[in-house]
Amino acid sequence: MATKKKSATKKPAAAKTAKATKGSKPPKEDLVVFAFRLTQAERDAIHKTAGPRNATRFVRRVAVAFAKENDKAFQTVLREARQARSVKG
Repeated sequence: MATKKKSATKKPAAAKTAKATKGSKPPKEDLVVFAFRLTQAERDAIHKTAGPRNATRFVRRVAVAFAKENDKAFQTVLREARQARSVKG
């Protein structure tokens, strides 16, 4: 007589998810995508001002400052970009 092999028991999906996310931190914000088109020259100017690694953060901060009509925040973003640019080169 042939004996049947017992199949490996599977953990419930909830247990797997809980175990996988146990050490990870939840996202800080619920972010969405906002896309727009710009010329290559405009993109290059943004990268030159903010640096290639900080361009997205720079544009996001500028856009939010303008949307909130917050001149002080806008000036802070520009000042920080200038300082970062002067330190790099």
